[in-house]
Amino acid sequence: MTKIDFYTYVSNKHQMVATLAGKALTRGVRMAILTPDAPSTEQLDKLLWMVPPIGFLPHCRAHHRLAPVTPIIIDHVTEPVVHEEVLLNLCASCPPHFSRFERLIEIVTSEDEDRAQARERFRFYRERGYEIRTHDLRAAQS
Repeated sequence: MTKIDFYTYVSNKHQMVATLAGKALTRGVRMAILTPDAPSTEQLDKLLWMVPPIGFLPHCRAHHRLAPVTPIIIDHVTEPVVHEEVLLNLCASCPPHFSRFERLIEIVTSEDEDRAQARERFRFYRERGYEIRTHDLRAAQS
């Protein structure tokens, strides 16, 4: 069953994505990042070419010919699913195919709308019996 992690009170969502993607890469874990739309995909794509400052996080889109051998996939489309290790969801709703993954990551800021949407996703997962861990980052980011 998919393990789910909520990272809450995140001050900068995209920076947290870069941090988690970097950790996954160093551990040899493949990550798919689901964005809500094409502009968000573009924005995150540019960020990952610049982070970390002395390198980059290797990534591409799901339909790219190198996707099967690329450790980080960023896209706003849900198909094709290139691998089934970690899915990081940046969408307001639950991804339709999250249960295919070993782990799902949800990032939540302190903004009211983002928190309300995250509560709905949390409730959805909990009602279906998924194991959920919450990581409150208020103290870590102070």
